Amino acid sequence: MKLTWQRYDLQLKHIFRISRSAGKITPIVIVILEHEGILGYGEASPSARYGETPDTVEKFLQKIKLQQFDSPFLVEDILHYVDLLAEKNTAAKCAVDIALHDWIGKKLGVPLHTMWGLNPKKTPLCSFTIGIDTVEVIAQKVREAEEFPILKVKVGLENDKEIIDTIRGITDKVIRVDANEGWKSKELALERIKWLQDNNVEFIEQPMPAAQLDDIKWLRDKVNMPIIADESVIRLSDLPILAQAYDGINIKLMKCTGLREAMRMINTARALNMKVMMGCMIESAVGISAAAQLSPLIDFADLDGNVLINNDPFDGIKNEKGALHLSNAIGIGAEPRM
Repeated sequence: MKLTWQRYDLQLKHIFRISRSAGKITPIVIVILEHEGILGYGEASPSARYGETPDTVEKFLQKIKLQQFDSPFLVEDILHYVDLLAEKNTAAKCAVDIALHDWIGKKLGVPLHTMWGLNPKKTPLCSFTIGIDTVEVIAQKVREAEEFPILKVKVGLENDKEIIDTIRGITDKVIRVDANEGWKSKELALERIKWLQDNNVEFIEQPMPAAQLDDIKWLRDKVNMPIIADESVIRLSDLPILAQAYDGINIKLMKCTGLREAMRMINTARALNMKVMMGCMIESAVGISAAAQLSPLIDFADLDGNVLINNDPFDGIKNEKGALHLSNAIGIGAEPRM
């Protein structure tokens, strides 16, 4: 097995702003696993929030020695070995995981969702993300997203109400709100959520910093809106304690190390009676197509990372009016444009 990689800069259509950062370019690392003439593609979209950069991804990938394994089908052994190479580095590990699964699907000649026995008709509608901005740009973004039935709205700064009022002045479609840890006190979070309850908001995602678990427990008992964990949940081991404070989790392949861990997290969340959302970073069609293969198992989809960019180097799963179309394309269902 041969592992190579290449950096790309994804260019966003708009500046993407959340409560803690903003940017117009997202660097990613595309991984290629080659074996028996078959190419498996993976992606790392590193986040500074979790201590990763393109440099740390490449440094981690340089440590991997796959020559000790006879076949990509030894996915459990390979990913166990990769996981133990260093702590964290979840996006880098994810790139290898996706590439392995893509190779296996291509070798078997089936899409991953078919290999797992999943029904492609059960994929939930995907939301379209509106980042924090001026009211003028917010209004422009909402109009550009007219074809999408669900909006995911970023909040967490002083202009939260202004953003929601602007959107509600244009549309009454369902809104999902993500504070990205922006509300630092439980009193502020309570005030904002009670106001959101009257604005056709389906749920609130990560209202306060991940470390404030007791505050989120307090908040959960005082609101009539589901609270979904994002920054609070990284990997499988996080779930038991989070079930005490959250109604659901947002699984992202880049946080949890990939498809293998994501599947385990979905099953565990169900056992804990938690809702399951699958989200993403700003990613190409590689990461989005991989995550979409698991979408028949989830309640909420936020897999629009590649819809927000204008230079995707890959073709993959189609997002049409919020509907993710799982095709018969083998593996993860993504191939290079050139």
